[in-house]
Amino acid sequence: MAVEIITREDLDQFRLLLLKDITEILNSKPDHSKKWLKAKEVRELLKISPCTLQNLRINGSLTFTKIGATLYYDNTDIEKLLNKNKIAALPTLFK
Repeated sequence: MAVEIITREDLDQFRLLLLKDITEILNSKPDHSKKWLKAKEVRELLKISPCTLQNLRINGSLTFTKIGATLYYDNTDIEKLLNKNKIAALPTLFK
């Protein structure tokens, strides 16, 4: 049975490689979001009622696709709606 000795330099090199790999994983932002969401998923995501979601459809704020009796919403349209209604923070709050 062969014995391999691990030196402090080996451990330091392993630590640096491990930290590099972890940093890459944390900095990468995989897109696991679904392209199309059902109404229930949209309501849970935005924390809104069915009536509010219906109002967003009626006034044209949120586009949708209807297949049969099921409504689908494009995730990018939801992000656009959120960005369009974004309000800038007031920087003078703590002055």
